[in-house]
Amino acid sequence: MDNVLSTPEFFYLINLRGTLETSSLGGKDRSVIGGKAAGLLAARDMIADFDRVHFKDIKIDIPSMAVLTTDVFDAFMQRNRLDELDFSSLADRRIAHAFQNADMPFEVLGSLRSLMETVTDPLALRSSGMLEDITERPFSGVYKTKMIPNNQLNADVRFQKLVEAVKYVWASTYFKISRDYCKAIGKNITEEKMAVILQRVAGKRHKERFYPELSGVARSYNFYPLRPAKAADGVVDLALGLGKTVVDGDKTWTYSPEYPNKPPPFESVQEMLEQTQTVFWAINLGEPDEYDPLSEVEYMQKKDLLDAEEDKVLRYLASTYDPQSERVSMGINQDGPRLLTFAPLLSLNELPFNRLVTALLQRCEKVLGVPVEIEFAMTFDPHHFAFLQVRPMLLPNGDFKVTREELRSENLLAASENVLGNGWVEDIQDVVYVLPQKFEKGQTRQIASELEQMNDSLMSLGRPYLLIVFGRLGTFDPWLGIPVAWGQIGAARVIIEATQDNVKVELSQGSHYFHNIINLGIKYFSMPFSKPYQIDWDWLDRQEELSRTDNVRHVHLPSPLKIKVDGLNSRGVILKN
Repeated sequence: MDNVLSTPEFFYLINLRGTLETSSLGGKDRSVIGGKAAGLLAARDMIADFDRVHFKDIKIDIPSMAVLTTDVFDAFMQRNRLDELDFSSLADRRIAHAFQNADMPFEVLGSLRSLMETVTDPLALRSSGMLEDITERPFSGVYKTKMIPNNQLNADVRFQKLVEAVKYVWASTYFKISRDYCKAIGKNITEEKMAVILQRVAGKRHKERFYPELSGVARSYNFYPLRPAKAADGVVDLALGLGKTVVDGDKTWTYSPEYPNKPPPFESVQEMLEQTQTVFWAINLGEPDEYDPLSEVEYMQKKDLLDAEEDKVLRYLASTYDPQSERVSMGINQDGPRLLTFAPLLSLNELPFNRLVTALLQRCEKVLGVPVEIEFAMTFDPHHFAFLQVRPMLLPNGDFKVTREELRSENLLAASENVLGNGWVEDIQDVVYVLPQKFEKGQTRQIASELEQMNDSLMSLGRPYLLIVFGRLGTFDPWLGIPVAWGQIGAARVIIEATQDNVKVELSQGSHYFHNIINLGIKYFSMPFSKPYQIDWDWLDRQEELSRTDNVRHVHLPSPLKIKVDGLNSRGVILKN
């Protein structure tokens, strides 16, 4: 076991029969490692013969990992009689507590204990469910990932923390978001089998914290291109620190690989200062704030740009603001506030970073035959690019053209030229919307709870609905929008994401939430503040009200809406009937 997680083979299995090398894993047996681990094996094959001649100064690999297979999960559930629990009646922390109190199958204790004898780097415990990363029914971000520092001097303590983290990931299989998600897509949560990936975290130690300088998500297809970029040019979201910032929909730097020098559409330097990333996630290598094995972020902490400057990690990432001239200069060669613009990588081309991301997207797209999304992390000096995940993407099918004349129809409830999806929806008579006159950023967590109540009611009745919200839906930052998980709005068939004076943000394309929206075929209307199209609020206010909370209203229409989305041209209309 002394070479586990360090060999070129990079992959190790832990199951009820002992340990197996990768070479023993036949194609028919890949189900035992779950969707995410199978995706990583596929990614390894994709980059095995990747042409690295232009990137010889950058190490490119997939961080080494071990996989606790699905048969261990089955044994854990059955022997502890956890499969007999009525999870629908339990809160998430109650479920997590029950899992922590259960016994790990004795057959794997030796393997896990031996692993902790030799591995002392931070680890990410990642879910790898059988239902995960299936294109038609993705589970991106539904289950939990737990990071552990794994730096305790005593191997017994490291072993204990590892077991706690594994149990937490297993427990997340049955959390409310998972149950709601399964209900929304017509699956039974009891069908799920959960493998767990034990993977080295890509990053470096900086005193009492550990993190990569750069994390990102890249797509080979961009649903919301800004001119002159085209959809096929793709899109990339970048952030400092652990990738939680990107997948949670927090502030990131978004650019087109075809036009890396073109910044996001900020209206002013002041807006850039407000809308760029200022905090980042790291693993806490010191004492945790409190012992809490029931928390996903038990060993994680948020730090700011002053900490990053102290760690000397901004060379390739930051620009500098000069308050006197009110100008932003690329790099950190002068004093002043730092902004995460990633200009040294994207504009000064100090490394062939953008060419590498583009080449990897093209390689994966060629192998899979469809547009793809990849996750990655990077450290510098020495340069190391860690390939973390690849997923296929679904694109619109069929020709449902929406003309400019239709965008100006007199019978519109809403229209947009920034729409995801494709096709007709003609069975929606329920509309749930955040009251525009009541929306305040400080109330977004409360709004998320109110939306969940209405969603649960409509889901139980089997009635799809139109959802209208403000800000960036699905973000974990309540000041950017409404921090809902997909399971909290899972019965929504069509979503409008609007803006107004007190909330002007760009839609995030880097989050797991967004990946699920795309691949589940949800019709998604983005209505930026600067665009000419408006929602007919007066008409909505006159419709029959079925329920209302402090911030949200549910109305029932006398006849279904007619919703048409042109995926090729990103246009859509919602017509009153």
